[in-house]
Amino acid sequence: MRYVAGLDGGGTKTAVTVAEESGRVVHRFSAGPLNLNGQDEASVKATLHEIAANVGHVCEGGLGACVAMAVGAAGISNPTVSGRLTEGLREGGFAGRLVLVGDHETALWGAHEGPHGMILIAGTGSIAYGRNADGTVHRAGGFGHLIDDEGSGYSIGRDLLSAVVRASDGREAPTVVTELVYARLGLSTVQELVGFVYAKERNKADIAALAPLLSAACEAGDASALRIAERNALALVDTASAVAEALGLAESGELALLGSVLLQSSQVRAAFEAGMAARHPRLRCIDARRDAAHGAMLLALSEL
Repeated sequence: MRYVAGLDGGGTKTAVTVAEESGRVVHRFSAGPLNLNGQDEASVKATLHEIAANVGHVCEGGLGACVAMAVGAAGISNPTVSGRLTEGLREGGFAGRLVLVGDHETALWGAHEGPHGMILIAGTGSIAYGRNADGTVHRAGGFGHLIDDEGSGYSIGRDLLSAVVRASDGREAPTVVTELVYARLGLSTVQELVGFVYAKERNKADIAALAPLLSAACEAGDASALRIAERNALALVDTASAVAEALGLAESGELALLGSVLLQSSQVRAAFEAGMAARHPRLRCIDARRDAAHGAMLLALSEL
């Protein structure tokens, strides 16, 4: 019996799916994170060794029976990142075919249960990606929070913080966002808020963590929050449209929606879907059929 494994390497955990060569899933499990740009090398290797050992445990015949493994992770185009992944898995005893791709690639395979289609991911960051039947690929967005990632959790979090300071000095009307942000952070003044934002240890995930506050503010009918939702939704429309038009799928394609912003913020999702319907009436927005770990497994199967 031959097996394959798919890994979805994330910043908080790595999801793994193991399947027989027929495609029947035999085991799913989670391991430590693969934050390859911010995690120390020893931790990355320990996680990879753990994964290899667990895969070997569930395969009849041990790890040698796993003939292909696909890994989706952020930053994979960096030779240092791909080298650390390869080294860790080889040291862990995996000797089969190894495929390393960006996490958007495995997300596409999972969302559409194959290589063709389009995805829009709006989590901490944002990116649209797709492949048409001819094999042409196109990506829009995903260039980082300093110059891009519109419509993402980071973008929404930053907009909420901006709404607080703008309301405080009279550039905008008072907003319930102020109360929500202060309560979440345990603060009470703009000066304290500025200290929070510009603290040396602050990172983009801290700002993105504020994004869920948008829903409560929108439900309260807050004008500032509703503008934030609309603005970010339209930015995502632009991102997704760029991929749909480049691939010739704007009139017939399916776009899978992923990420916390699109899955948890009903206001952003509704505004996004309305915007897409107005621009591309025949394009269908769908939920992902499978997760990225399953997509990585399917990618590994395609290598047999």
